[in-house]
Amino acid sequence: MNIPEPFIRRPVMTTLVTAAITLFGWMAYEKLPVSDLPNVDFPTISVSASLPGASPETMAASVATPLEQQFSSIAGIDSMTSTSSLGSTSITLQFNLDRNIDGAAQDVQSAIAAVQRRLPRDMPTPPSLRKSNPAEDSVLLLALMSDTLSLSEVNEYAETILAQRLSTVDGVSQVNVYGAQKYAVRVRLDPQALAARGIGLDEVRSALDANNVNLPSGTLDGTYKSTTLLATGQLNSAEGFRKVIVSYRNGAAVRLADVANVIDGIENDKSLSWFDQRFVDDKEDPDFASGKKAMRAITLSIQRQPGTNTIKVVDGIKELLPAFRAQLPASVQLEIFSDKSLPIRESVHDVKFTLVLAILLVVLVIFLFLRSAAAT
Repeated sequence: MNIPEPFIRRPVMTTLVTAAITLFGWMAYEKLPVSDLPNVDFPTISVSASLPGASPETMAASVATPLEQQFSSIAGIDSMTSTSSLGSTSITLQFNLDRNIDGAAQDVQSAIAAVQRRLPRDMPTPPSLRKSNPAEDSVLLLALMSDTLSLSEVNEYAETILAQRLSTVDGVSQVNVYGAQKYAVRVRLDPQALAARGIGLDEVRSALDANNVNLPSGTLDGTYKSTTLLATGQLNSAEGFRKVIVSYRNGAAVRLADVANVIDGIENDKSLSWFDQRFVDDKEDPDFASGKKAMRAITLSIQRQPGTNTIKVVDGIKELLPAFRAQLPASVQLEIFSDKSLPIRESVHDVKFTLVLAILLVVLVIFLFLRSAAAT
């Protein structure tokens, strides 16, 4: 007895088996993860440290070197690379594939605590670690820009409205803000004015720290009620900083405006993000050569969780874009900068077309051999 004989003699059984295979195959197809690359979870930890104002050489010698020496004693490290720039150091530790990422993170945290005394004392914050996977890339890039509002105001919308809400979307692991323009007051000291009054940089720094505090003031307890005192000493604008008294010379107060240029600015003026609006219209614009279509923007980079469906994650984010545009001011534009799901969608479309074509060809071949539509 050959294999096709029972299927030809029992058409009802053949129909049921075919229907069952088709049903379970379709269910399995719907649950397949869709991504451009296989899911490989590399146990990788990134450690970052900052020391504002320090040169790359200083960061490498006083921050990166002690950390690298301490990290070298951790078991299971495949590679360790570090990059030092102005005021910051980044160290990437990649472990063996069989090393548990949570256990590796605990070892790295313990190493950071052990080396803390060897690091510069004036570091604003201790080094921090983050679990990362170099095989993962952002699935969607969003650009936020405005013709009238300042970038610091646009950045506030990006971090308080968009980034926090996007982080709660199913399948999203984290949202990074590139080209962030957080508001800050910048103080540019005049060396000649300081020297003329005999004031050192340490006096200016101490005066700024003492006059920009936000501490609890206590309570007033009465017979029938208790009142909490709110007396904030935190300065929020350049105008307030200009009035800060740095020191006294010859019985007269020397204010910060006398020895420095105080302006409203941003925290990091070395990080910029641009958006080319040609990609919105999907066509060449002759005005782009004159720079009319390239705008400063805040970029949101959205990464997905390992093993999730890239297309579903992107679709879930795109469903929220109309609601975001309704919440934002009319002068703020929200556009899609890059969509990594497009090539995946095209590949899935090609796979579907190939499956349908294969089914038709198989049916056609069977029909040519059997010469019977019922048997086929």
